[in-house]
Amino acid sequence: MSEMDGILVIRKEKGWTSHDVVARLRGILHMKKIGHTGTLDPEAEGVLPVALGSATRLCELLTDKEKTYEAVLCLGITTDTQDLTGEVLRRQTPEVTREQLEGVLAGFLGEQQQIPPMYSAVRVGGRRLYELAREGKTVDRKPRPVTFHELRISGEDPVLDLSGIPLYVRCSRGTYIRTLCHDIGERLGCGGCMASLVRTRSGSFTLEKSYSLSQVEAAARDGSVSGMILGIEDVLADYPALSVLERGNRLLANGNPLPEPLVSGGEKNGLVRMYFSDHRLKGLYQWKDSRQLYCPVKIFP
Repeated sequence: MSEMDGILVIRKEKGWTSHDVVARLRGILHMKKIGHTGTLDPEAEGVLPVALGSATRLCELLTDKEKTYEAVLCLGITTDTQDLTGEVLRRQTPEVTREQLEGVLAGFLGEQQQIPPMYSAVRVGGRRLYELAREGKTVDRKPRPVTFHELRISGEDPVLDLSGIPLYVRCSRGTYIRTLCHDIGERLGCGGCMASLVRTRSGSFTLEKSYSLSQVEAAARDGSVSGMILGIEDVLADYPALSVLERGNRLLANGNPLPEPLVSGGEKNGLVRMYFSDHRLKGLYQWKDSRQLYCPVKIFP
């Protein structure tokens, strides 16, 4: 693996799609093999981990991580996009107390069923929902399970500005914060939408340790961009490390399952990093009781 194989944590700015960010990085870094690990809406800002080179094999794994957001809820306005960029469908003067809002927020905690918004990239019948929405069509969408681990009003201001309520959200992957804001407004009976959104964390990646595209471009020009990239082993540091005995190197080199006697370490719960006997990382493995083998999950070249 080269020094360019790893994760680059981008601080996405408003107006860029996640796809735009990947396309721009391909030009800056002169690499084709780049993928992001969790879509952000164009109007949203914040943490967008981008996988480079061999690390693209980790995209699915990293996308599955917990996320945190700072959102602003606007009560009294309902739009077709569930945020302030859309067409206003209804206006209503909200009469909501802090206690009422806190009670509604508490009702969202735990596992919920959330219906994806029409303006989203979810596919129905082979087409993106936003394509259908732009044609003026509305179709049935299946609810999806999401989990809210924490949801509260952020800040200490005792007086709520109902047109701009700051919210802190800690949730599972696949959660639409726009839809959360819409649903909060519906439960309060006054309607609501999202005014702004910043993703502050995705898994272990934080806003404080992210880079703008302009910073990456400058670093690429002066040759220091590799210092911004988190290596694959650093990204996987939370997983236990096992290694094969010397006689197991050949099996591991070919990405084969490994019998327990060839592995030192013995960890059998969840994913593990599997190393050659000379301490080179090969990939992620997982013990399978049904086969009595460590089986490959993600293999790196």
